[in-house]
Amino acid sequence: MSQITTKTINPYGKDLVVVETEFCGRTLTLEVNRVGFRTTASVLVRYGDTVVLGTAMLGKPIQGMDYFPLSIDYEEKFYAAGKISGSRFIKREGRPSDDAILIGRLIDRPIRPLFPKGYRNEVQGVASVLSMDPAFRPDMVAMIAMSAALMLTGAPFDGPVAGVRVGMTESGEYQAFMSAEELNASKLDLVVAAREGGVMMVEAGANEATEEEVVAALKFAEEAVQPALAVQAELAKKVGVKPVEYELTLPDEKIQTAVDAWVAGKLGEDLRLPYPERNEMIGVLKEQFHAAFATELGEQEYTAVRTQYDEAFQMALHKDVRAGIVKDGTRPDGRKLDEIRPLSSEVGLLPRAHGSSLFTRGMTQGMNIVTLAPLSYAQLVDTMEKNEERRYMHHYNAPGYTVGEVRRLGSPGRREIGHGYLAERALTAVLPDEAVFPYAIRSVTEIMSQNGSTSMAATCSSCLALMDAGVPLKAPVSGIAMGLMVDGDKFYVLSDIADAEDFAGDMDFKVTGTSKGITALQMDMKVHGLPVATLAQALAQGKDGRAFILKHMLETIAEPRTELSPYAPRVESIQINPDKIREIIGKGGETIQKITGETGTEIDIKDDGTVMIASPNGDSIQRAKDWILSIVEDPEVGKIYVDKPVVSVLDFGAFVQIMPGKDGLVHVSEMSEERVNKPSDVVKEGDLVTVKLVAIDDRGRLQLSMKAAQRELKK
Repeated sequence: MSQITTKTINPYGKDLVVVETEFCGRTLTLEVNRVGFRTTASVLVRYGDTVVLGTAMLGKPIQGMDYFPLSIDYEEKFYAAGKISGSRFIKREGRPSDDAILIGRLIDRPIRPLFPKGYRNEVQGVASVLSMDPAFRPDMVAMIAMSAALMLTGAPFDGPVAGVRVGMTESGEYQAFMSAEELNASKLDLVVAAREGGVMMVEAGANEATEEEVVAALKFAEEAVQPALAVQAELAKKVGVKPVEYELTLPDEKIQTAVDAWVAGKLGEDLRLPYPERNEMIGVLKEQFHAAFATELGEQEYTAVRTQYDEAFQMALHKDVRAGIVKDGTRPDGRKLDEIRPLSSEVGLLPRAHGSSLFTRGMTQGMNIVTLAPLSYAQLVDTMEKNEERRYMHHYNAPGYTVGEVRRLGSPGRREIGHGYLAERALTAVLPDEAVFPYAIRSVTEIMSQNGSTSMAATCSSCLALMDAGVPLKAPVSGIAMGLMVDGDKFYVLSDIADAEDFAGDMDFKVTGTSKGITALQMDMKVHGLPVATLAQALAQGKDGRAFILKHMLETIAEPRTELSPYAPRVESIQINPDKIREIIGKGGETIQKITGETGTEIDIKDDGTVMIASPNGDSIQRAKDWILSIVEDPEVGKIYVDKPVVSVLDFGAFVQIMPGKDGLVHVSEMSEERVNKPSDVVKEGDLVTVKLVAIDDRGRLQLSMKAAQRELKK
């Protein structure tokens, strides 16, 4: 491990505490008391030219709260990258971008499980990027800043945690803190957060990476974070953190004992039922449970403690789920540990959609709709880190009715954005190149029913809908959610987890991929860290589950359709010399507007000379294509040009336009096999004639012949 050094300065009466260490090839520096004097704790973290401020605030317990009120936000500042927002109207940072929301979730996920169950104090953490080194992404520096700040609050946070983003070089070596360009070229983009007890969180996008490659990257990452963990512990020691008193909101032991006694004999095998029968039975049992204790204690007294009894009942259910798996090897719905719920799927169910599917696994169901459009409809992404176009977009919606609740409709929350991104990442690796399929693609998953792993239903349904739309995927992709129960030294891996197993379990693990390898990965631990060897077994079992689901999907649609929907736009592309782009556009856009207006097409031109022509009508595309080619085409000696207009007639011959801006002379001697006295005896202005380009002189002048063209056509 690298040497940790500390120093203390004294500005404005406050001790400035600084600790630093070598971390993945650069110096990592943590400072306390330079800024944020009114926060519960704040840490300024420097790594390269990246500077992130992590602030943490502790509030009081919120009465009646049945969950931990922790909020973690990641703030992008355009000034950190030396940028002003590209929006024409809004220059101030506003609503967080999807990228910022996703990074906020990335930081939250390894931190949340490290607070004790029943902790109800309000906790707010904010990681603000103040300066961004363009050599690497700042998200993992923000995770360290957030963890370090929480370490200094005195709250019961079982940290520290630290993360690295790992890529893979062409030679197969693993490397942390790659540049954006290197990550784009990498086979693997893996984020790992870990603490002293093991791995806490994993998220990855991959280009069909093997399970062995992912496991090797996990080992590399776990070792790489150690200096960042040690330097945080040193900072907390140097500052002298004092624990803050707190109380946990947990069911009274007497209440839990009474509840356990009441449910004894009512759970177990009698409740090992398929969904939804199991949920209905639990609903009936819960009503009987509340009625029994309300009668025993009296309505008024029971109302005051009903929340505790609710939590105790839920705890008893979780114990029953775990007991069934650990003791009997039986899951809540009676399945074996590696058994997948019943599957069904269909495609083409929405007649006007460009592609559609319905994927059902148990009670979890996702409908996906794919829409195709010209590349001009790609989303412009303007963030602190990025200024690019997003060609493929996956959006995920899950209204309240999908879980049987009355819930007001609104904009997507962090969960919806996160699930949509995971499903989007799952398919990105297998999308066709723009040159092969020049379309913007929007995939929308409408969740119809939830009972565990809806993001994987979104993955499977989107793959089916893309194939139904005729998108030539490089390979089909399936996804599965895995679970884990830890019991002492033993652990039990569950395939295709449902809600009950997710709530009672110790890990939620989602993996997507093709028959060749992994395309996306997300692991969240509920225990305080797991060894890589345990995760390796989960990956291996997940591979079998993915293959089983993929087999079912391919029985529904074996390969992408060869024809697009009749309602989808047709897009064709041609490649031209980039120097000719201005000729297509014309003065003030006059030429391209004329082409699109007269042919009814949409035309997009890229800087590399790629021209995309879109229209529902194939004839319109062909007309526009011919028009453009005629503009950019160079005259070819020996070629015959048919039905070209005569633009002027002179005493010695006529000028004919063989392509826009390209006129050539037909000398009077080249107009006919017979003698011609006056050119006007043969042609007049506006006539269409067929000519052959016989020569181009050293001054670029075109010499045409009607006579030679006639001879050529007679052969």
